[in-house]
Amino acid sequence: MTSLAFTKGHGTQNDFVLLFDEDGEIDLTPEKVRFLADRRAGIGGDGVIRAVRAGNLDAGAGYDSRTWFMDYWNSDGSLSEMCGNGARVFGAFLEEQAGVDLAGGLTIGTRGGPRTLMSLGAGRYAVGMGTYRVGDARDGFDSEVAARGLTPHRPALSVDMGNPHHVVALASIDELEALELTVAPVVQPVPPHGTNVEFAVTLGGEVVDGVPHGRVRMRVHERGSGETMSCGTGACAVALAMKTWAGEGAPQVWDVEVPGGMVTVRIHGDRTTLEGPAVLVASGLVEV
Repeated sequence: MTSLAFTKGHGTQNDFVLLFDEDGEIDLTPEKVRFLADRRAGIGGDGVIRAVRAGNLDAGAGYDSRTWFMDYWNSDGSLSEMCGNGARVFGAFLEEQAGVDLAGGLTIGTRGGPRTLMSLGAGRYAVGMGTYRVGDARDGFDSEVAARGLTPHRPALSVDMGNPHHVVALASIDELEALELTVAPVVQPVPPHGTNVEFAVTLGGEVVDGVPHGRVRMRVHERGSGETMSCGTGACAVALAMKTWAGEGAPQVWDVEVPGGMVTVRIHGDRTTLEGPAVLVASGLVEV
């Protein structure tokens, strides 16, 4: 048995087990990740995040060796490129464990590319989410999704946020609430590396401090984790899909309601920024 120090945190109830491992000494395996993320036998979380210097991890090749790297694992023990909510929680974790000052911003490494974290104060953080790519679809759709509780199959739009997404627009909150997401939706054409699937309903918009905001509500089935209370990259994908469908004059800022709260997505040309809370709720030791 090995004792591991851990911290439990969440961003809009998308929750994670966090490990501080600056020198890369933890032998993190799929089996250990599944144990740590198990909500009955372990700590419980949608994923496991390790804070490690890039030079101590194969995935950190290409970064300066002293760059902080967010080593993100899904709860099923598979690796993922990036997690927006996880990145905010990672920022709060670095502040606590490494004394990092995020007021001026900090660039970290991920498997999806570099990301910039910034503290906004009052427990809120912004994440520069990097470049994105919306599917090349003249009619606004490039795929089809089948899900339990949703008849018939619906058209979807793919969005690459450094990890894959497919966004489905629904007509009503009733349709959104009727979804059964304990089973993964089926996407055609089949994504080669799996995908995250978001279902969203537009709620109109408002003007906040003179800036037009769109508003949308979503649910998500995350690749490797199942339905989660929130998904940061998914919120960005939904905002980009909604902006694409709305056409010219659509808002550049979107408030996205998720089951665990609300995040804000700002679209700047070919990049997005995700804003929202991050909470560290507990720390302790676990026997692995």
